[in-house]
Amino acid sequence: MIQLTNITKSFGKNDVLKGINLTVQKGEVVCILGPSGSGKTTLLRCLNYLEKPSLGEVTIGDFTVNCKRPSKGEIHALRQKTAMVFQHYNLFKHKTVLENVMEGLVIVQKQSKVTARETSVKVLEKVGLGSKLDAYPSQLSGGQQQRVGIARALALNPEVILFDEPTSALDPELVGEVLDVIQKIAKEGITMIIVTHEMGFAREVANHVVFMDEGVIVEEGKPRDIFSNAKEERTKQFLKRITPEWSYNI
Repeated sequence: MIQLTNITKSFGKNDVLKGINLTVQKGEVVCILGPSGSGKTTLLRCLNYLEKPSLGEVTIGDFTVNCKRPSKGEIHALRQKTAMVFQHYNLFKHKTVLENVMEGLVIVQKQSKVTARETSVKVLEKVGLGSKLDAYPSQLSGGQQQRVGIARALALNPEVILFDEPTSALDPELVGEVLDVIQKIAKEGITMIIVTHEMGFAREVANHVVFMDEGVIVEEGKPRDIFSNAKEERTKQFLKRITPEWSYNI
């Protein structure tokens, strides 16, 4: 289980997160929706301490970090429990697909190269890139590069995978291949938190949907409740604007 308690983040006088409380059950897929600037990505980055929260607590499993005064060891332990799939891939351009996936296993987890290679090949096959082991990122499409990023996260065997708008940098025709891979992973019961603008995907794959605006959680619930019977006026306004076919059921 993941528990975020009173997560607060300020940049100078700008309060980006205003006391976020969120619970994610093991095996759940949570999609976080909201307009640009609502704090979605900052919340994701606070969860694995890529951003330092100003206040609050992060709990993953039986491990809790007080965000106000964490030790370096606590931050390292927290990051070991998570893996991040970035919007812009963040691959090593001078390394092959296989080497990109092996890197974290060898450097961070101290696995042998033989073991790391075996694991990496398996996850690359899982995301449909078994034939691209020796290719370099420049030789791949954007969708393939993002699938390498997903394979890299899977290889680490984390307790939760965090996705930061994984399709927003892709050409529209490449979005589907990445969403298909994420959906396949979701069926395996891996805990995932996904910041996304893909409403149809969120409706189909999420167990739980969170709508954020101006640094707070406005509304959360099951996809059918949020998309078909939202209670908050701000949620309704957002869905009407971003999803033309959306209609509010009374």
